[in-house]
Amino acid sequence: MSWIAMVPVALIALLHLYILWLEMFAWETRGPAAFSSLPRDLFKPTKGLAANQGLYNGFLAAGLIWSLLIADPDWARNVATCFLLFVLVAGAYGALTASRRIFLIQGVPALIGLAAVQLL
Repeated sequence: MSWIAMVPVALIALLHLYILWLEMFAWETRGPAAFSSLPRDLFKPTKGLAANQGLYNGFLAAGLIWSLLIADPDWARNVATCFLLFVLVAGAYGALTASRRIFLIQGVPALIGLAAVQLL
């Protein structure tokens, strides 16, 4: 995988590490600002659910980081493609079930990353 393709993969991994932090550790403090459409009184009772979602975002980040550490360019591309597709599906599902904004935050970067990984 070229270093040009590695840049969007790394940025998407960082985004998912941020989401992990937000959902697992800052749900009650920073969550209300990030998810302003939810009533504030829902954040405390949904802390465990948000932490579970954060853990899954951590798995996405881990897979993308793993792809950056693989020496064989074909395997790196395959692993990056797999995890970028996971991100794309998560973004599409989030857009369909929660907010279209999720696709802009997760899906569009995944599409850009996929294009970079496949074309560069």
